[in-house]
Amino acid sequence: METKLARIAEVAKANPQKVFTSLYHLINIELLYQCYQELSNNKVAGVNEITKAEYEANLSENLSNLVYRLKQMAY
Repeated sequence: METKLARIAEVAKANPQKVFTSLYHLINIELLYQCYQELSNNKVAGVNEITKAEYEANLSENLSNLVYRLKQMAY
């Protein structure tokens, strides 16, 4: 995943007028897990008032559900 994202960043930087029609095919549980791991633990709850610790209690199911909702454009 890192390689794909790095390549997209390269293309975007080299050609600022480039239009990416969809990046949804890159979204998967592994990517979201990596993003989750990179989140600082001292952040406040989001608009849904769920903290990082609460989200982690059921992390695998939460990430699966999030991937599904993102791909359905229902998030």
